[in-house]
Amino acid sequence: MTTAPHQSSARVHNFCAGPCTLPVSILEEVRDEFLDFDGIGMSLLEDSHRAPAYDAVHNAALADFRSLAAVPDDYAVLFLQGGATLQFAQVPMNLLADGETASYVDTGAWGTKALADARKVAAVHEAWTGVDEGFARMPSADEFDIAEGSRYLHITSNETIGGIRFPEYPKVDLPMVGDMSSDFLSRPIDWDRFDLVYGGVQKNLGPAGMAVVVVRRDLFGRSGHDLPSSLDYAVQDANDSLANTPPMFPIWVMGKVLAWMIATGGLGEFERRAAERAGVLYGAIDGSDGWYRSPVDEASRSYMNIVFRLPDEDLEKQFVAEAAHADMVNLKGHRSVGGIRASVYNAMPLESVQTLVSFMADFKAANG
Repeated sequence: MTTAPHQSSARVHNFCAGPCTLPVSILEEVRDEFLDFDGIGMSLLEDSHRAPAYDAVHNAALADFRSLAAVPDDYAVLFLQGGATLQFAQVPMNLLADGETASYVDTGAWGTKALADARKVAAVHEAWTGVDEGFARMPSADEFDIAEGSRYLHITSNETIGGIRFPEYPKVDLPMVGDMSSDFLSRPIDWDRFDLVYGGVQKNLGPAGMAVVVVRRDLFGRSGHDLPSSLDYAVQDANDSLANTPPMFPIWVMGKVLAWMIATGGLGEFERRAAERAGVLYGAIDGSDGWYRSPVDEASRSYMNIVFRLPDEDLEKQFVAEAAHADMVNLKGHRSVGGIRASVYNAMPLESVQTLVSFMADFKAANG
């Protein structure tokens, strides 16, 4: 069937892989404050990033991120432009001196891109790749081929496209760097294992347009490179991420999301919610007698990006179209892998997942 344009005034169930679903209460706050923020007579987006109104927003977001993620005092929290993709090069530029190497675990599309960009600026080593297995699982630490003398091990904690995650962060005998973009702040982070963690905020925390980087301050300047100021973590930290005009809108909205997460119960509660949403959806897949099929290793299943297949591609196209007609949108799998993908980030209500599961049952009954 052909998908009709969405006509309802009600909000759809949005399973987009990024940008993400945001809490309705926060969207309403932004709407109400957009033209006149806190009585200043203009939008916050029109005011100077040096003015008191934005300064308060910026510093509250920095403090709330640190509190919510339990970031130790000796780590800097940086709000940077360029998204996570810029960090693929910025991390080795800041952390690797000439002659040093790092090892990278290639677990899917984003792990592949991180490794490729790092190779353009530093000597890096592929410690493992899942390409021959179709990136259907995460490896165990005993499978890593870590280059001798590696400065750090880079991992991607959750692969958005392939729908796999590290169920636990690997235990290795060297510091790690983690791209956590697609499960950022959906579970606690063991800071003792990481020198640096980064992620684009558009999956779990706010609008697209920035990344949050958390990095040990004692690593500043260790590369010995004379970096451009915008790429130098030390410069950004010394200026509280205000060395240049910051991405004010994403920071403003993210600050509201962080405060909402703290008020809702913190990372423990959002870890519980993630497991509950994923459990409901995987239960429907596994309970379909193989009609719906998860193509990834069960132990590596993502809690954020749940991918599955139907008996054939024509049925998958029909599923996506009929779901959209029923106000469940952005369920088409990534073009590189096909199938169905339901992204169920922090702000996704359980009711939306239950609505999808009910639709899945009806669709199977009508077409199975």
